[in-house]
Amino acid sequence: MRSLIAGNWKMHGEMSWAGKADELEKLYPAKNRTHLDILICPPALFIAPMVRSCSKANINLGGQNCHAQENGAHTGEVSAQMLKLAGANFVIVGHSERRAAGETDKMVRDKASAANRAGITPIICVGESLAQRESGKAEAVVSAQIKSSIPEIEDYVVAYEPIWAIGTGKTATAKDIEQMHAPIRKIVGEGVRILYGGSVKPANAKEILSTKNVNGALIGGASLEMESLAAIAKAA
Repeated sequence: MRSLIAGNWKMHGEMSWAGKADELEKLYPAKNRTHLDILICPPALFIAPMVRSCSKANINLGGQNCHAQENGAHTGEVSAQMLKLAGANFVIVGHSERRAAGETDKMVRDKASAANRAGITPIICVGESLAQRESGKAEAVVSAQIKSSIPEIEDYVVAYEPIWAIGTGKTATAKDIEQMHAPIRKIVGEGVRILYGGSVKPANAKEILSTKNVNGALIGGASLEMESLAAIAKAA
């Protein structure tokens, strides 16, 4: 199974960042990474300006969120179809930051379905809080999220991101990751890529990416600089 190294730029960037794809290509040429896929998910505004450079560098583009409806009176929202037209072929749904703002499993499921209808691959995020982990409910919480958030589609990616490890500098141990990815694998089957996310950096990428049932990474802050993104990709 091909690894997927996905960068989530969150609310960072400017138009000049369209050139970052060229920078990554110099650091880690496409001819040397035929065994893996690289994805950048910038703010939606920057997807279209990045299409040309990303296409040349064989880098995929994705959105960070989408609406469940194709169109309508939804001020400030972006549909999966719009992302597709802009040049995206992936979209992140159910990120913990969205769930913290009130996004439910049903909403995530509906967005993943919308992405599938639009012809783009949803990356469905799941993860437990520190309180849930400390109370011994981590596996139950994540398993329930997966079962309720994934629609009946074939093309999707799961990203396990323990909430307590996102942007905190804390990282789950390889044992923690393996113990969570194993039950996820039982639910989704062998053909689905499972990513780990949560303070992934060049220093810990090799250990994380060599862990059983880890098929790539969803990277936040470390994906903003192409040197670190390239280093993580090389670790795969």
